[in-house]
This record gives sequence, structure tokens and C-alpha cells, in this order.
Amino acid sequence: MKDNSRQLEFMEIDLSEEPVTAAVPVPDRSTIVQQPAHHAMQHRGGILSSEKRFVEEAKQWSEMEGDVSPWVPFMSYWPTYGVMNEAQRKWYLYWRKEVRQGRYPDTDLSYLFVHIYELINGIGWQNAQDGYNQLKQLWLNYRERLPQLNIYMQEWVVDYVLVHQMETSLSEVMDLSGGYLPAEMLDKELQRVLQDKMSDISLSMLQRYYDYDITLSKFYRDGGKEVMEQYIPRVMALVHSYLERTREVGLLPVFQPNEERTVERILFRKAVYDDSIYGRSVSFRYMPIGEQAEFVQMVTRIYRCTENKLRELLGFRGRLRGQTLEPELANLIERYLDKAYAIDQAETVEQPVIRIDTEKLASLQQESEYVRMALTIEDDHPSEVKDDEVHNANVTSNPVDALEARHEIIPTEDSMQPDPSVRETAIEGSTASIGLQWDVSAEVDLDEQWLLFAKGLSPQQVQVIHALLGANPDTELIRLAEQYGTMPALLLDEINDVAMDTIGDLLIDGDRIVPDYIDVFEHVKR
Repeated sequence: MKDNSRQLEFMEIDLSEEPVTAAVPVPDRSTIVQQPAHHAMQHRGGILSSEKRFVEEAKQWSEMEGDVSPWVPFMSYWPTYGVMNEAQRKWYLYWRKEVRQGRYPDTDLSYLFVHIYELINGIGWQNAQDGYNQLKQLWLNYRERLPQLNIYMQEWVVDYVLVHQMETSLSEVMDLSGGYLPAEMLDKELQRVLQDKMSDISLSMLQRYYDYDITLSKFYRDGGKEVMEQYIPRVMALVHSYLERTREVGLLPVFQPNEERTVERILFRKAVYDDSIYGRSVSFRYMPIGEQAEFVQMVTRIYRCTENKLRELLGFRGRLRGQTLEPELANLIERYLDKAYAIDQAETVEQPVIRIDTEKLASLQQESEYVRMALTIEDDHPSEVKDDEVHNANVTSNPVDALEARHEIIPTEDSMQPDPSVRETAIEGSTASIGLQWDVSAEVDLDEQWLLFAKGLSPQQVQVIHALLGANPDTELIRLAEQYGTMPALLLDEINDVAMDTIGDLLIDGDRIVPDYIDVFEHVKR
């Protein structure tokens, strides 16, 4: 007899019901190959991978714009065009048009990811900076509504910056991510800043390098954070420049060539990214600054010294204890903060806006012209001042009236009220054209920072520098201070402020140009 047991066993399976399956973990995104809902795309005789297919579709969709459409929920582990239904595609095209025009309506994270995938694959921008700006705006405008976005963007934007060699944007990425950068990237960025652009240094950049958690400080928590963010970068730049000038080495540790390290970073993890575009990974070299104990001790002591001085200036009780900074550097920091803080406080005092009575001023100018003509009598030809010349000046014949008119140009009660729209001025001083200039032969040898310094000076500040270079600097400083209604010390401090922002150091010590810099001014035109 024929054995039909296997056949009967097969026939007992009920295909009308869903089979019971065991729980299977979701595979990594890079292993998933999804078929598009509307068509299968062929490439060289085969089906494209999901990443390549996405890029091909993105190129087709890049210029499409949608009409106003209702929002439709969209949540997908692997969001692409292929898993959207028709209503979701309509909303996406409309939403993307809005975003490109600077409007950011509420939407789901999956829609956002699709647009981000376009940008990191090179779709939707003409140059790398434009793509970066679009990514940044998406991040800024949705980070609070969709907090999960931060986890991905702080890594993807770093990858984008590395791929397109936009290293100057790393400091901005760190600020966007709340102070986060991978340790190797932070070392690399700090190395760039200390070598080339101290103006980019920030409190958050240095926070990893202190030997204790500064956020635990009561001063930091009770308002000191904002003050430290303002002054720490300036103090670090000051000390760095001072050490370079006096000891020929700044804050950057000295490394041997064999101490430099290379790290390889996988690009755009967990994103729909076609690695045939920019490669699977990017490598870069960096110096392990964070592992240098001497550097960590130095920046920590600078921080402590700065915080203690600011505590004193702000009247905050208590001082930080621990290893202190050497007296030479501590005195430098404390003197600088005394001056800088005084200037900043003075600038916060609101100044009254004075309205000039233009009719009275015109009358005064006419009276002044009469007085000038009446007094300008040359010794050898006294008779040359004719009566008809005085008459033709079309002025009032009484000089006393001119003096009375002068006294009428005073601030009125209304003019003492702050009115930003009132910026009238009737007298353009001859200082408007004054600028700090060097002889042509000397200017070609100047570093760019000195040219920036000269450009940042006001005409009054140029006059102060000319006074310091003159034969009677003390007398000239007093005269200029009286002329501009201020004090000599404030004029000098303002110049030091410009110097800190450009050359990264104080130019004037006491009431004279620092000897180390005096040779720079030997060929200044006057």
C-alpha cells in the first residue's frame, strides 16, 4: 500500500490564515533593499541598491514643487519616496517647497529625513556651502519640535563638513550641537584655532580640556556662564599672544611628527547614503591635545584666574582654590579684565541723543562767517576788507546775536529721550578722512592682522596713535581727551579693545605703545 502520510501532512496546512512567526530583530538599514511602491528601477541589467535607487529618484524629484496639500502622517524606519503613498508624496513636495522658501511648517521626522538624505547625497544645492546652510536651517528650525533630530544631525553635519573640507564650520557645528564634537574632531578644531584663528575660540570648545567640571561652580550657574562666555575667549587669546611674543610658543602644545594620529570616520551612519558619491569613509590627522597634561593644567589655571577676577569685579563672594597661575600671567589677566570690564560697563550707560536745531545752526554759521570776515584783516592790506563784502555776506550785523544763537543750540527736554530715529548731525569733522596708513614700502611687509587693526580704528583713535608717536604724547592726549569730552585712559582702552579683536594682544601698556610693537609704527604716515 502506498504511503500518503507526507501528502496528508502537507494538505493539513491552512493557507488562509497568517502564519505565526518568531520575533525577528530589525536588520541594519544598510542591509535592507526595498522595492519602490510604484516601479522597479533597473541599472546595467540589475536592480539598484536602495541607496542608489534613492539618489536616482532624488534627482528626478529635485525640481518638483507641490501645491498646497493637507498634512498626512508619515513614520518609517527607512523613509524614502518608495514607501510614501500618494497623499504623503503630495505633502512632502509642498512641505519641501515651503522649507526652501524659508518657512518651516510642522511635519513628521520621516519627512525631514528624506530631505536631509537628498542634501547629504548632493541633491538640491549648487555648492557645498549652500547645502550646509540648508542642513543648518533644518536643524535650527526643527530641533525643539523634534528633539530626536539632534542625535543624527550632530554626526551627519560633521560628516558633511569633512567631506566638503569646510573645516572652518566645525566650531559652528559644535555650537549647534550644544558643545559636542567627537574627541578627535575637537582636538583637530582646537589645533586649527590655536594655529590660525584665535578669534574662533570659545568657552564650550575649551570645556573638555579643564581638569574639573566648570558647570558645577555656583558662580557659573548663577549668571557667571554668560560672563565667562564673554571674557574667556578674549583672555585665552591674550595669554596665547603674550606667550608667543615673550616665549616664542603659545598655548598649543609642541608635538613631535610621530605623535600625530590618523583616524578613519565612517560617513553618514544610519542614513540613506550612496557611498559611491563621496566614499564610504573619510580620514584625517590630528594632534591628541586633550591627552597633554601640561596643556590641561595651563588652561584650567587660566580659567580659574579669570573666574576669580570676575567674581571680584561682580561682587560675588568666594574664590576658587587650587593650583594658581604664575604671577606674570595672573597680573596680565587681572590688568586686562580691570580695563575691559570698566569699558564694557561704561558702554552700557545710555547716552542722551542730542537733536540739533538746524535753523539755529544755519544762523550761527552765517554769524560765524561775519565774525571771521570782520576779524580777517591782513596787516599789509588792511583796506582790502570792503564794506560791500561784509554786506554781501548776508549776515546779521550784530556779533552779540551770534553768541546768543550759539547758546540756543542745547539739548531740549524732548531731545533727552532716547529716539533711535534721531541721528542728525550738521557738522562733518575733518577727522572723517583720517586713517592709519603706512609708507608703501613698509605696508607690503605687514601681517594681515595689522591691516585689520588699522581698518578697525576710528578717526579719533588714529589721532590718539599719532599723539603717542609724537614728541609730546602726554600733552596731546590731554588735548584730544578734552576735544572729545572724555579721559585719556578711556581713549587708550578703546584702542586696546580694537587690538584684542585683531592682533590678539594689548597694544598700549600704561600710556605708551608696548615696546615690542613700536617698530610696527616707525613708518606710519602722519
